Amino acid sequence: MSFRMQDRRIDKAMLHNVEIRGAYLTNVAISGELENVTVNGVDIGPLVQAELDRREPQRKLLRATTPAGLREAWNVVEARWAATVARARTLDESLLHESVDGEWSFIETQRHLLYATDIWVRRVLQGDPAPFHPLDLPYDEAADAPGVPRDRNVRPSLDEVLALRRDRMDGVRQVLDGLTGDYLTSSTTPVEGPGWPPADSYPVLECLQTVLNEEWCHRDYAERDLGVLTADRGPDHRPAA
Repeated sequence: MSFRMQDRRIDKAMLHNVEIRGAYLTNVAISGELENVTVNGVDIGPLVQAELDRREPQRKLLRATTPAGLREAWNVVEARWAATVARARTLDESLLHESVDGEWSFIETQRHLLYATDIWVRRVLQGDPAPFHPLDLPYDEAADAPGVPRDRNVRPSLDEVLALRRDRMDGVRQVLDGLTGDYLTSSTTPVEGPGWPPADSYPVLECLQTVLNEEWCHRDYAERDLGVLTADRGPDHRPAA
């Protein structure tokens, strides 16, 4: 199969067992998860991970495998978000509902993280089959399911969303504070009910690392977009006193 693409953007691509030969790539930007991706015979995944770790050494904590390591990682996540929220509060709240380049707004990002915590901690780890809050925001490709909210039009205040986020983050903290080595190496009991993930048994470590990665990545996205919003408005972006 041969094709040519120019001046295009590809969102949410999923490529599995694909081989591209004789490619010519120039001015190409790729972001996403890389696993067994080779370029000219070189697996670039480990190289990219090493460079990201060099830029942000604390990123290595996302791969923690001990209770103490996971607690340290969560300390960093909370500190990073505290700084980002403080930055967001310097903008007029209307901007925090704005999408940058088609991505979630700042407040939608907070809503998605509510969802991530609800499914991986409250549902999978703690066994609540319906942990969802009406403001939860699933990922766009998720199938609609009874009882699982997905309201892209609601515009909650920043304080309302952050209060919910504080509750969920405190819940993660409680799980981590009580975490033991035996529990960390165990697997969950399947939880029936609509929504993601499917009813199955999941390694506890995998669930917690997923939450950490969601928090880390979406905070990076939020910082990126806050930078755009701030640059677009110049010195007049601050809310009225």
